[in-house]
Amino acid sequence: MQQTAIIVDDEPVLREHLEFLLSEQWPELEIVGEAGDGEQAIALARKLQPDIAFLDIRMPGKSGLEAAASMIDICRVVFVTAFDEYAIEAFEKEAVDYLLKPVTSERLAIAVNRLQKDIKRDAGISDLAIRELMARLEQPDSAEKYMQWLRVGVGDGVRLLSIDDVYYFQAADKYTRVVTASGEELIRISIKKVMDSIDPEQFWRIHRATIVNVNCISHATRSFTGRYQVFLKNHDDVLTVSRTYGHLFKQM
Repeated sequence: MQQTAIIVDDEPVLREHLEFLLSEQWPELEIVGEAGDGEQAIALARKLQPDIAFLDIRMPGKSGLEAAASMIDICRVVFVTAFDEYAIEAFEKEAVDYLLKPVTSERLAIAVNRLQKDIKRDAGISDLAIRELMARLEQPDSAEKYMQWLRVGVGDGVRLLSIDDVYYFQAADKYTRVVTASGEELIRISIKKVMDSIDPEQFWRIHRATIVNVNCISHATRSFTGRYQVFLKNHDDVLTVSRTYGHLFKQM
């Protein structure tokens, strides 16, 4: 019997992204509807009676947690959110799974497998699975611990930019420049917040205003003043390293 689902998120591009991942991991699953807030989600669930609802948590109006309280007797709920602090409350709402954004194909595959097993036995998630999930949330893997995608504005919409495609970040007034091989974007996030959200093994802060992707560094040279300059692979920009961070390149 074909399973059906609805996707609820106030960001259309993220709904589209999740639908694409689901089409890869579970092609037989039919997405029968989408909603942008909790009220719409409840109305959609009551109308369509889906088997599964993929719910964001922080949305306009009713939150995903509030919507789940009205939907748990209709369908299974999987929360998809950028925030891990709601995990315990989510499982109290009898959620089948709790996915952290940005959702990866590997993590979604686990959720799909869990849903399929849950559907077969037509019961709630097992105590063992809950313990496994809570342990994972307490010790998240690197893919979930650090930001993997950036949301950048494109006209009236939003597109996702992989963090691996970024050459470097640079502070620009109240914004941060995001430089890639294809150009640059501006995001309304401070350089400090960016640094707190990305993997410090992959991204090095080389100046108060600059963070560089280590994988994009070609080489570094030291000027007669003692400061290092960083040259990038397949990119013309040359980045200056402040004295504070010069020690990062002494062994290069």
